[in-house]
Amino acid sequence: MSKTSSLPTLFVDPSSGFTLDLGGMGLTPAGLKKLVAPLAVAHEEMRKLEAGAVKNPDENRKVTHFTDRLTYVGSEPFRAVEAFAKEIVAGGEIDQVLINGIGGSALGPQLLQMAIHGPYFNELSAQARRGFPKVYFVDNTDPAGVTDALQVLDLKRTLVVTISKSGGTQETKNNMLVLEQKYAAAGIPFGPHAVAVTMAGSQLDQHAHAGNWRKIFPMADSIGGRTSETAIVGHVPAALAGIDFQAFVDGARHMDELTRTADAAANPAYLLAAAWFLAGKGKGDRNMVVVPYSDRLGLLGKYLQQLVMESLGKEKDLDGKVVHQGLNVFGNKGGTDAHAYIQQLNDGRDDFFVTFIEPLRDAAQYAIENGLTMGDYLHGFKAGLANALQSKKRRVAQILISQVDAFNLGQLIALYERTVAVYAELIHVNAFHQPGVEAYKKAAKEVIGVNLKLQPWIAGQTAWRGTAAEAAAAAGCGDKVPETAGVLDKFAANRRTAGGREVSRAWAGAGWEYSIR
Repeated sequence: MSKTSSLPTLFVDPSSGFTLDLGGMGLTPAGLKKLVAPLAVAHEEMRKLEAGAVKNPDENRKVTHFTDRLTYVGSEPFRAVEAFAKEIVAGGEIDQVLINGIGGSALGPQLLQMAIHGPYFNELSAQARRGFPKVYFVDNTDPAGVTDALQVLDLKRTLVVTISKSGGTQETKNNMLVLEQKYAAAGIPFGPHAVAVTMAGSQLDQHAHAGNWRKIFPMADSIGGRTSETAIVGHVPAALAGIDFQAFVDGARHMDELTRTADAAANPAYLLAAAWFLAGKGKGDRNMVVVPYSDRLGLLGKYLQQLVMESLGKEKDLDGKVVHQGLNVFGNKGGTDAHAYIQQLNDGRDDFFVTFIEPLRDAAQYAIENGLTMGDYLHGFKAGLANALQSKKRRVAQILISQVDAFNLGQLIALYERTVAVYAELIHVNAFHQPGVEAYKKAAKEVIGVNLKLQPWIAGQTAWRGTAAEAAAAAGCGDKVPETAGVLDKFAANRRTAGGREVSRAWAGAGWEYSIR
């Protein structure tokens, strides 16, 4: 680690034009000096991570997204994905791709698709798309998602790509099962239209083999969903859309080189992690606001919400001490943000730090008046807002990139991946497990259990009327009264039946009364 006694507030990479300016973050030399030693410790942990240490002891798992992308481009899996995409385009029978995933399995591909192709890619002609298929996404278990997609999909010309590491993720599994049913109802074999991206031997892997799916791409156990975009998880959707994935990975690898250095003064991820730490007093006392000045990067805030909040939002530290750590992330795009929540940032509570991300090159030069372009106004709004906020001592960080393209998006994602990992070391938490997510899944299973108990009970009733508490007692659901009410409410609203018996409800003054007939 560098002998530097303090840390700078400006980092510039001349080769790519990437710039990180922390001059508006209210950092002091004394504060930065205090983090030189902790960053040296964090660096050693990053070195161990890349050397193959188990960083997720909950699952006895290594964390390899940084090192795997060193060799991914040109590897056999990389070539297999590229060849498959070429096969799809050359065959001509596939004109639509539906990506089925959740979390990082969908957010990353959506972000890359939006950044490179924009929101209207699917409206272009096949020629304008260079023969690549239209790309759609389902990323939840909301029936509306599949319903909306089915309105525009021609099943005969659609390829369904299901991405799930374990294959047991319920939301993704539900979408897959519904789509299989729709294909069967249409008399179309699902297998030739199905692709899986999953771990070898997973539930999905076994299901895909049994169904003779068209292609199965293996993914590594050592790469978590929120850090999987530069791996095969991101590659398959990108290749099918004609995106230069090599350039994307090259950008990530370039940033990895910049952020792998032991010299904290020359490491943008270490500088950014230090700024986060000092701004929130090491306790996340300030919210993170991310504002990219590009419509194409409108999903970046949503992407970073998952990466940052799932990685850092932890009840306990590495010693088992209750700390309730984390950073809340909010995001919008500039200058839309100036007509949304900038009033709060400018005049409201001083409980945040904002990061403006600005691409210098505009998508086009549209002249407005007096020699000014649309891009000039967008830059003016950003600079003006940054100045206004700093004049009120609000904390502002700024990132400049040359343009919105695959290389620069790769740089941004790699920067935040490393920053999150380093910040986690500074606050002494595990960035690579998610016990809170597992807790919600367990709680959700309990609600599903109530549903499964209620169904046979409903089917056995001829004429019943009563409250949710009475239904819970009669069905053997114990003290699960709110859960019972929720299930009955859904049944009544959807006119669901069980064994031919339909549930309805009527307001009884102090609560809902349910009827079964």
